Amino acid sequence: MRQIVQIFVISLMMLGTGFLSAKESKKNRAVATFAGGCFWCMEAPFDKVPGVYSTTSGYTGGLTQNPNYADVSSGITGHAEAIQIVYNPQKVSYKKLLQVFWRNIDPTVSNRQFCDTGNQYRTAIFYQDQKQKELALQSSKVVKKRFGKIYTQIAKAAKFYPAEDYHQNYYQTNPIRYKYYRYRCGRDQRLEKLWGKK
Repeated sequence: MRQIVQIFVISLMMLGTGFLSAKESKKNRAVATFAGGCFWCMEAPFDKVPGVYSTTSGYTGGLTQNPNYADVSSGITGHAEAIQIVYNPQKVSYKKLLQVFWRNIDPTVSNRQFCDTGNQYRTAIFYQDQKQKELALQSSKVVKKRFGKIYTQIAKAAKFYPAEDYHQNYYQTNPIRYKYYRYRCGRDQRLEKLWGKK
């Protein structure tokens, strides 16, 4: 009988530990979603931020279900090329992620980013909750003061569709093509003009 009681107590302790671990895991994980033109170019800066677990290229903000790259590139889906970031809010704040976002886009243009044109290349902050919305609006006001009129959308996060595998971490898997594309698009030249040297 004593053995049964001991096993029962140990089982309860293990369940309790599992519960705490799940709770801790949830506490240490949050999601941010941004659209900043070509998603290849948006993964790299966020991957360098301490506290970011992962970045995923994908599509969001439109109505078409299960879109693919060809669909989104046509401009008829309403989706934007975007990235979804999983991060540890104990190590990096959403405010910091917003700063990284703004400094990697041109908010002064509508439905385009650098050499890419169309609503699929619009800039947007897709907030996950009220707190993210408030921080996004605050940051937007600061950017407006700097540039005057800006065109970056702030909208509630919708379903995010991961892009095809060959788009993920493109800057790492195809570094030469990526660097050529980025240079040809004039992305870094324009960012430096807008925000100054890093």
